[in-house]
Amino acid sequence: MANTASSESSQAAAPNTALSPVPASERVFNWHNHASLWFSLGVGLLVMQVGAYLVPAVGSRDAAIAIVLGSLIGAGLLAWTARLGCQTGLSSAALMHATYGRAFARLPVLLNMAQLIGWTTFELVIMRDGTAAIGKQSFGLGLDGVEGRVLTTLLWGGVLVLLLSKPMTQLVRKLVSRVALPLVIASLLWLSWQFGGQVQAQGLAAFWARPGDGSMGMLSAMDLVIAMPVSWLPLVADYARYGTSGKSALSGTWLGYALANIWCYALGVMVVTVAAPGTDLVSALLLAQGGLLALSLILVDEVDNAYGDVYSGAVSGHSIKPGWSVRQWGLALAVLCTSLALVLPMHSLEPFLLMLSSVFVPLYGVILGRLALSGGAVVSNSKAVDWSAALLWLGGIGCYHALSAWAPQWGAALPTLAATFILAWLTRPASPLTLAGSKA
Repeated sequence: MANTASSESSQAAAPNTALSPVPASERVFNWHNHASLWFSLGVGLLVMQVGAYLVPAVGSRDAAIAIVLGSLIGAGLLAWTARLGCQTGLSSAALMHATYGRAFARLPVLLNMAQLIGWTTFELVIMRDGTAAIGKQSFGLGLDGVEGRVLTTLLWGGVLVLLLSKPMTQLVRKLVSRVALPLVIASLLWLSWQFGGQVQAQGLAAFWARPGDGSMGMLSAMDLVIAMPVSWLPLVADYARYGTSGKSALSGTWLGYALANIWCYALGVMVVTVAAPGTDLVSALLLAQGGLLALSLILVDEVDNAYGDVYSGAVSGHSIKPGWSVRQWGLALAVLCTSLALVLPMHSLEPFLLMLSSVFVPLYGVILGRLALSGGAVVSNSKAVDWSAALLWLGGIGCYHALSAWAPQWGAALPTLAATFILAWLTRPASPLTLAGSKA
């Protein structure tokens, strides 16, 4: 009985590091770390695949404009949130608490955990299927059967568990910045040269003048491009809080992610333009000269996307149940996602995951409207429920889906973000709680 009471007392006294500012001594990320991390997280097969959806829906010229503008706007929103996280030293869960109140914030935190579990599972499926394609096309291995799927899923799940056993800051500074970044840039350069050469052989003028079929307008195309950086909004503060300055967090995140998003979307457009009809993205990449090595490097880089999701999910979990450390939460979530990847038909769940991520567009419109112009001073909200913020968020969700259904030509992400941001700023508290010594 005494041991049980002592254990319960120890658990109750466990510090909730997810809801507390990161101490100055632990702020180790410089500009290069932010840029490396978000370039690496911005690269992925899923991004290229979404880029391939742009054509022939819109013409090549309109696709290029949508890619550049959408990436700069989306990455800018991501960077703005990174600056806020760095200034306050708060995690994404803590920013939700500061905006929506300590009780109501549990709802978006739990929804965030649900989407992160879903996206991590989806990433494991992408890595499994990519491994099977490489094995079949290059080595004649049949890894697409039941045994092969189990083996490759457990392989990538094991890699994820191994990474989560290491400290996050060391992983970013040593593995991502020094090793993964040069390799993934080399693979993107090689693939760009290969497919760019094929586009040039078919005629650059014809490629540039290629019209769309009218199934998607310019603003809808931008919405599709913005969707990828917006999907990272609920995660960015979990990493930016370890930055040394808000300025380096903003500029590093913006440049790193915008460059990766533009590059991968453009590569997806080039691949679908020159590939034979009916050829999937992975097969098209493998058919390119040196495609096996380049695809393998991108596939390895895909692990950091899964890691980014699970780590942020672990921080959110720790904010709810601090008795489990962030590392314990991370290992548990990695095992859960690996198990789900073995049994769930994840390809048919992608529309659901995209729908779930739309919840976070108005969520962060309200957070940025309430906190981003405060100089990073807001650290908490004494209310159990901040009803004005909560109602703005719920109304923003309705606005997003109404625009998607009735006015898709105008896009949904940007109008919803703008509306929720302006209304949240106009209704912000007159005297927010502040933290002395906030970093600019």
